[in-house]
Amino acid sequence: MKVTLIRKVPVATDICVFELAGAADAPLPPFEAGAHIDVHVDGFVRQYSLCHRATEAGRYHIGVLRDPASRGGSAAMHALESGTHLEISTPKNHFPLDTRAAHTLLLAGGIGITPLIAMAEQLRETGRSFELHYCAREPARAAFRDRLAEPGFAGRTHFYFDSEGEERRIDLQAVLARPSAQTHVYVCGPAGFIEAVLAAASANGWPAQNVHREYFGAAQPPRDADGPFQVTLARSGRIVEVPAGTTIVEALRAGGVEVSVSCEQGVCGTCLTRVLSGEPDHRDVYLTDDERAANDQLLPCCSRARTPMLVLDL
Repeated sequence: MKVTLIRKVPVATDICVFELAGAADAPLPPFEAGAHIDVHVDGFVRQYSLCHRATEAGRYHIGVLRDPASRGGSAAMHALESGTHLEISTPKNHFPLDTRAAHTLLLAGGIGITPLIAMAEQLRETGRSFELHYCAREPARAAFRDRLAEPGFAGRTHFYFDSEGEERRIDLQAVLARPSAQTHVYVCGPAGFIEAVLAAASANGWPAQNVHREYFGAAQPPRDADGPFQVTLARSGRIVEVPAGTTIVEALRAGGVEVSVSCEQGVCGTCLTRVLSGEPDHRDVYLTDDERAANDQLLPCCSRARTPMLVLDL
């Protein structure tokens, strides 16, 4: 879809909210809390969570952190001026909110607040029970603090800042001390923060199906340790060599076979592909443990093979 950047508003150190409107102010499709959009900017395609109330029709708001370690997408976003025309996808939701839960725990690390504040807005609007635990390096880097001081948020939001010492850091064991089949946990933020939350939840006996996570990026193992393998494209019978240090997507692209990709880090699920034979070496953060164990799908942007050959439904 074609949209126009209406305004860009700083909401914390290195974080801006971008307000997007449809071309000629055409209405934009509805979305649900937890959804994100793909944004095409300066040759990049990046995913950004929608961070406003789903009942606010007509505009999309996304929060973007300018990350000095990024691959260029966030810098390109922060360079945009009001009035710029962009292309975006329709909203996608791999991180949906279960509105049947008796209570909801939201745990945000840094820019991971963006999908969770949309969830908090929906829970507040519908009168559901929830808590929001928000961790940041320092107060100036915590986005939406004014918004979270509003009635309905203030008594349910807990801030934790690394800059204020150990006593102001989150105690995950305490926050997750009471597992319940009627409570759902949602976590988003840096990979290390998410892994710490998942480990604490597991240690405290939380049902796996009640703990939901969304990554913004994934650490990949060094490519120089990878070995070569082959991929068979089932629909044509063609065999493609995947050299050491080359992803499946890169090898296919070099052979003239295009696979739809977006993040290329195993986060977004855009390139999810069925595996018909062979054992994948899963390196994504998109699939669940059960989905990985089934070995019937993989993300070729980052995953590899444990067997000499993979047969893919391509």
